[in-house]
Amino acid sequence: MIKINGVSLPASPSSFQVTLIDLDDSEATKRTADGTLYRDRIAVKRKIDMSWGPMNWIDTATILQLVQNEFFECTYPDPLTGKWETKTFYVGDRVAPFAVARNNEIYWTGLKLSLTER
Repeated sequence: MIKINGVSLPASPSSFQVTLIDLDDSEATKRTADGTLYRDRIAVKRKIDMSWGPMNWIDTATILQLVQNEFFECTYPDPLTGKWETKTFYVGDRVAPFAVARNNEIYWTGLKLSLTER
């Protein structure tokens, strides 16, 4: 399961996507007169996009609280390494649309998080 600072998420995401991001190239990256690129990539970082279907208020709040610090550790399945990795991330926008109130319980649907590796 996906973990934030060693704590398993209370609900599995319905959508989970890892994007490998090439950070900008250094000033040493150049093209020669014949068009050949000599590249000096700074780093490859991960971006993780997750979303959930309907969740109760407690699970929604728990997930949002787990990612509220400026930086945090996330353990996730990495498609490049083929194993579980733990890396430091920060969270971007957090979208939590209201769904419905039923039997004195509020359910949120469509919670979305975007994590970017530090």
